[in-house]
Amino acid sequence: MKQELIDQFKHEVEQELHRIMDFWLSRMPDQHHGGFLGELDFYGKPVPDAPKGIILNTRILWTFSTVAQQSQKHQHIEMAKRAYQYLLDHFLDRDFGGVVWTVDYQGKTQNSRKQIYAQAFFIYALSAYYQLTKEQQALDLAISLFDLLEEKATDSIHGGYLDAFDKKWNKLDDMRLSKKDLNEKKILNTHLHLLEAYSGLAQVYPNPKVKQALNKLLQLFKEKFIRADFHLNMFFDEHWNIKSQLVSYGHDIETSWLLYEAAEEVATPTDLKEIGELAVQMTRTFVAEGITAASGVLNEFDRTTGHLDTDYHWWPQIEAIVGLINAWQLSKDEQFLTQALKVWEFTKNNLFDLEHGEWHWSVNQNLKPDQSQVKAGFWKCPYHNGRGCLEILKRLQ
Repeated sequence: MKQELIDQFKHEVEQELHRIMDFWLSRMPDQHHGGFLGELDFYGKPVPDAPKGIILNTRILWTFSTVAQQSQKHQHIEMAKRAYQYLLDHFLDRDFGGVVWTVDYQGKTQNSRKQIYAQAFFIYALSAYYQLTKEQQALDLAISLFDLLEEKATDSIHGGYLDAFDKKWNKLDDMRLSKKDLNEKKILNTHLHLLEAYSGLAQVYPNPKVKQALNKLLQLFKEKFIRADFHLNMFFDEHWNIKSQLVSYGHDIETSWLLYEAAEEVATPTDLKEIGELAVQMTRTFVAEGITAASGVLNEFDRTTGHLDTDYHWWPQIEAIVGLINAWQLSKDEQFLTQALKVWEFTKNNLFDLEHGEWHWSVNQNLKPDQSQVKAGFWKCPYHNGRGCLEILKRLQ
């Protein structure tokens, strides 16, 4: 591929990263109640009295901590500090450990459940914040949360991690991460973000117990989550019986590169080579099945019902670009890089909201945005597109 095409791509990604960061800097701080607003509607207008979620707040902390390490801009560092302090003051459970799920707009606990997915994001964010500030308190908190998860959330009999607990770490009847998820005890999404979190923690705290836990997670991905057809099993019961036939194209491609990143922290050269080959094969399958002729990434396919969700959601597009570049780096097959640029063009032309800022949640097959969805909120954060831009720039240096 011509160098000028790559240079143009990098320039566009850099500009977009600035645009994303500026949106969150200018729109999200809650000037009345502290921290960040809970939600902005499709038009970027604050939703009055919206509750504040742990996923949004930990992802803001991770994103600004990571961006600030490179930019060293005062306003990026201050955003990270604001997020860190708000999490400590309002989400951290100082009695029983871990972080709660939601607080109201004034910062009072609303839902005190302990979702393991959320604990993972806090570890991930704390590790990044420690890298930025070298504040020992942040690292100590990440380590203590790691120890708590290993004590409370691991299944010592069958392996893996159970998905959710109440405030006092008792098992819940309803473990669902979100309304659209199945109520099952072990899920791909949580294990993927534990893999990511432990990988981040290992970078700042290369302790044998963290590396051992990370290695166990890598084994679970090879043995349980990655199917023979190079898609992922999304839901299991406690005994690792498969409970869903859903294909999530975004998770397929996101896993491919996060898996290799985690393996780089702990794997032997032989295992790393094997996981690299696995990542490339997962990406080939993804390209064959998950990308349309328009170069957009489809959302999901349910093998049980045969239903294909043809909407283009924001996050699978950017995860695809990173995953494709990762496969290109591993295989030297330039088709992956060519495809990455095509998905970027599709995303730029259809998901960027140049009128109201940030990215649309999704567009349909007619490329019309879903106006019922938020611009920022519990699940709509600067993490996927912010991190994606950072990864692209790092990999194309």
